[in-house]
Order: sequence, then C-alpha cells, then structure tokens
Amino acid sequence: MSVSLSPFEARVIGCLIEKEITTPEQYPLSLNALTNACNQKSNRDPVLELDESTVQQTVDQLIRKYLVSEQSGYGSRVTKFQHRFCNTEYGTLKFSAQELGIVCEMLLRGAQTPGELRSRASRLCRLNDVTDVEAALKGLAEREDGPFVARLPREPGKRESRYTHLFGSESVTADCAADDLPECGAQTAAQEGRLTLEQRVMALEADVAELRRRLDDLTGN
Repeated sequence: MSVSLSPFEARVIGCLIEKEITTPEQYPLSLNALTNACNQKSNRDPVLELDESTVQQTVDQLIRKYLVSEQSGYGSRVTKFQHRFCNTEYGTLKFSAQELGIVCEMLLRGAQTPGELRSRASRLCRLNDVTDVEAALKGLAEREDGPFVARLPREPGKRESRYTHLFGSESVTADCAADDLPECGAQTAAQEGRLTLEQRVMALEADVAELRRRLDDLTGN
C-alpha cells in the first residue's frame, strides 16, 4: 500500500470525501470551506482550529502526492479542491459505498469500534446493522491491494475492539491487520501511544491557534 497520510492530510482527505457525499452541490471545496470543514466541531476527533495557511500547506502536500487536485470554474476567481484519493478516474484505489463511509469516518475520527462506525458512518452510506460494518471491515483488512484497516487489541473493560485505518504513520502496521495475535500486541500498543501523542500535539496546536485568535481580537489586529 503506497498511500501514507500525516494527521493533517488525513483530516483534509476525510473532509473532502465527506463533503463530496453529504453536500455534493457544494463540492469541490474552496480553501475557506475546506478550512471550516477541518475545524468542524461535530464528527471530528480531535477538534482542531487550523488556519487557512496550514490547510493550504497541507493541500499543497497532497497535490504533490497526486491525492488532491485544483479546479477553477469558468468565470470564478476562487480555486476549489477535490480529492483524488479513491473512486476517481485518476487512480486504481476503489471502495464500495460502505467501505468508503467507514474509511472516511476513520480519517475524521481515528480508531473506532464497529458499533461506533455503524452509528457514525450511516450518514455517509447505508449500514443496516453492525454485521454490515464487520463485513466491510473484513473486506478492507483482507483485500489483496491492502490491507487498509487493522483491529487493535481490546482495551481492558471494553466489549468491542477498535479498528484503525492504515493510511498513515499514526496507524498500526499492516503486519497486525485483521488479527489479534499476541506478538502484535506490544507493537500495536506502542503505535497507539504514538497516535495519542500526535492527537495531543494536534490539540495543543489548536489551543495555541485559538489563544492567538483571542489575543488578536483583544488587541484589534
């Protein structure tokens, strides 16, 4: 699997996929709309407060990776952006509607249980029950061109294991995909720790951005 996303890149790709599905009349997205989507309070974990400069830098990185493209409409001065991540004429990565909805939710919220994915991804695709989610997860974990998701060791006191996507450094390695082998446990736990650290860094950056915004409001800048 060749796609590797940073946490900010995962957020941008997740937002573009989400808005393509939920508000197709407003897609592709302008930089302002994409920034608002990245900072959205609902359906996001962690909640961020990115400025347009950071989002533009992230988009530029994704353009260099051929995962995002620019689109300028006739007579429009505003550049808009669309993903080339999957299900497009530009690449070979194809997902079913259920797989796409689940991957999108993971890009936006990180690791989740099948029950959480059933509840949250239903706004993006039709999922009749948890068995639909489990079937899609199994397919994503066992695909020949993947795997694209992995099951994490069950947390103490939890009834369900969480699943994470494998599209970035914050994810577990493909060697642990779709199994719960003991030898994968220590490796996965360490990688989950890195995920938590990255989420903390993102949250701290969001706090700093918010403090700067409030300071600018106070000083009138």
